[in-house]
Amino acid sequence: MLVEAIAAQNARTGSLSFDQINEMDAVWRAEIGALETPTIDGVIAAPASDFLRARVAEAGGLISEIFVMDGVGLNVAASGVTSDYWQGDEAKFTETYPLGSGAMHVGPLEFDESSQTFQVQVSMPIVDAAGTVIGAITLGLNAEAL
Repeated sequence: MLVEAIAAQNARTGSLSFDQINEMDAVWRAEIGALETPTIDGVIAAPASDFLRARVAEAGGLISEIFVMDGVGLNVAASGVTSDYWQGDEAKFTETYPLGSGAMHVGPLEFDESSQTFQVQVSMPIVDAAGTVIGAITLGLNAEAL
């Protein structure tokens, strides 16, 4: 499910310019807390996001959030609303996706605004059946539950 969702989004976003990506990110940020949130809803209401929410629920509090990024670092699916749409300028993406299969980034212990928990984010690339890196995934591990 996740691989298919990433591949479909990569087909739509792979040729976006830096300015277009920044514009999309600005729209997402402006929608946070707004009454109408079509950009956010497009991610949060996706079946892949339902799948991620189910994984968070099954984790019994250990995982506070999960989100998946496409090949340019834009959110494809998320268990909850992230504070921004574009992760492509952050270590969770820059230290995983470009480095290929087997790469991992473990972030510092921080208070995460979107999940309202102290967490450590662990990120890894996602590969398709051919072994090609197509995106990345980040799991927020709830430090208070460890």
